[in-house]
Parts: sequence; C-alpha cells; structure tokens
Amino acid sequence: MPSLAAVTDTFPVSPPRAWAEINFAALRSNLAVARGLFPGKQMAVVKADAYGHGLEEIAKALESDGIAFFGVANVGEARRIRDAGVETRIYLLGPTWSEERDEIVARGWTACISSVAEAIEFDRLAAVRGVRLAVHLAVDTGMGRGGFVPHNLPTAMRELDKLQHLEIEGIGSHLPSADEDEEFTRAQFAQFEEIIVSLGGPERFRWRHLSNSAGLLAYGQGCCNLSRPGLMLYGVSPLPEHQEKLANVMTLKSRVTLIRTLPAGHGVSYGRQFLTTRPTRVATVGIGNARNAALLAARIAATADAVRPLEIPDLIKVMDGQQEQLARSIGSEHRVIHGVAGSGKTMILGFRAMQLAREMDKPILVLCYNKTLAARLEQLVGERG
Repeated sequence: MPSLAAVTDTFPVSPPRAWAEINFAALRSNLAVARGLFPGKQMAVVKADAYGHGLEEIAKALESDGIAFFGVANVGEARRIRDAGVETRIYLLGPTWSEERDEIVARGWTACISSVAEAIEFDRLAAVRGVRLAVHLAVDTGMGRGGFVPHNLPTAMRELDKLQHLEIEGIGSHLPSADEDEEFTRAQFAQFEEIIVSLGGPERFRWRHLSNSAGLLAYGQGCCNLSRPGLMLYGVSPLPEHQEKLANVMTLKSRVTLIRTLPAGHGVSYGRQFLTTRPTRVATVGIGNARNAALLAARIAATADAVRPLEIPDLIKVMDGQQEQLARSIGSEHRVIHGVAGSGKTMILGFRAMQLAREMDKPILVLCYNKTLAARLEQLVGERG
C-alpha cells in the first residue's frame, strides 16, 4: 500500500457556512424600551446562554449600562459570568440545591429563598464564612414551581427573622401567564402588593420584583422597583402587538451550497414533507440538519386551520460574497419569522407562528434557533445601527 506524503501546503481559512450575528446596538435599544416602560432598575435575564445569544458577550455588553442584576438559572451560568470578569451582581432565579450553596455564599451571589430549610442552610454557611448573605424571598403567587405559598409566609417570616447571617433585601414572584390571562395577572399584582404590605410595607425590602417581559409590556409597575426583562431584551415580544417596539438582536445566516431545479413530484429533505408540484428551483442551505436547525414551516402550515399547504419556490436569500439574490416569489405569498429559542422556548415561536398563520391566511416559515445549534455556530458580535 503506497504511503501518503505529508501535506505541507498552507490553505486559507474557510469562512463559516453558518453564523449568528449579534447586534449590541439592538440589545441596548431593547433595554431602553424596557426602561421607558418601567422607571425602576432592571435585572437582565441571561439564562440559557442569554437565550442562545452568548452569555459572556451579552453580560459584558450590558455591564456598563447600569443593570442591577444578571438573572441566571444555575451556578454554572453564574460562574461563567464571574470568569468573564463581569462585576454586576448575579441573581439565582430559582430554588438552589445543597451542593450549590457553599459556592453561592463564598461568591456573594444572591439567592432567592423558597423554604425555611433552604434559608437555615444558607445562614449556617454564611456563619462559617463570617459573612452576611443578601437573599430575596420568593413568593408563589401562581407559578407553582418555587417560593413560599402566601398563607405560610407569616409563620416563615418569624423563623427567617431569627437568622443572623441573612439579609432579606428583596422579595419577588413570577407571572406564569401575563401574555395570556389578564385577569389572573392583575390579581397577581394585587396579591403581591398585599403580601408586601402585610410584611411591613415596601420600605422593608430594598428590591421588589414581579414583571417579566410580558408584565413590562402590558401592565404597570405596581409597588415594584425592579423588573426582569428576558425575551424582550433579545427582540422577541411575548405579546405580538408590541413586537414592532423591539429590535432584532440576532440574525442567523447560512451560505447556500447548491442550487438546482427539481422536477415536479420530487421530495425535499427528510420525511419528504415538501413535494414539488412543478419544476422548482431549490437551494440547499449549509446549516445542516445535524446542527439541529428546525425548519417548521410544513408542520405549522399543516396545523394552522386556514392555511393551504406550503410551497417554497426559490424561498432563499442567497449570500455569496457581495451577491444577494432575493427570491421574487416571497412577496405577499410568504412571511419569514426570524427568532431565537433558548431552553424551553422553542414552542414560543411555533405557537406565535400558528397564530399569525391563521390571522394572515398565509404560510409562514419559522426558523427556531436553539442552544444546540448555537454551540456549533460562529458568532459575530458588534455594534450595528
């Protein structure tokens, strides 16, 4: 068998086939929208790798913008922010577990307390280290996955007030359906204010927070002085009527690797969910199914009651150096929604797309970009107008 000679040639670095562009100017524009709606401070929610936008990059971009806290889902995310050199306070959004708590105390991160037992352990760990740990009370006004049930709070507070190494500086709750159920959400605001009054009034707590993105966009601040914008920071409104206020932060791009004309009756991709009805120009986009990019168009069109079967003739924007060829057929026949889906958020885009499809009586192409895909893409970040 012949031996293979070593390759010593120098080859140019191949440009990426697919990449995400992150626009910090748009990010700050969305933060300005949040501040215009709410005169208090903000906790920027950066969980799930900042919804796929890059945790470290987003935290660094917002560090100088007067953010009160970065809200994260777990200690691993908190550690990544710290290791990036960001000094803004870090808030753990959910209940913690025992193995995480010593590091939380050591790093001075802010935990939300959902039980007396959790508080007692934090107090013990803080005593060992000779510090006083700032914590927030989590109150369950309807979310159902963490926090003190309101009728248990008076008894719990008597126990919490005995803990010498905890500073209960804040109180918060969460809105589970602010984008769907106005009556329930307004009742939550009223209940949250009643709870704060029953515990001594707003002056007892330095920080009082309830509103997520939907709460910010559609409701007043109540007695709160801190909000928790998440999706809206990245340009996604949970309420379609407010979408035009927000700027798109991420643009997902991919190069076309092949353009062909397929005959009528030819299937396209796995499951042959799309069949050509006539000779059709089809572009192969180099993002790859293995990269878990989900093109949900056919399924959404089939699910939407009033939407005819989706056809995608020439529905590709071809990017090749300076050349751009935009398919003429996109016009009034199709609409493209760009968006990002972080942990647990993929269905947001799918659900919104079905709503829009019914309203418009037109097919809609939805590109859901998730964390698995984000890990394999090159990101280009910067300031763009």
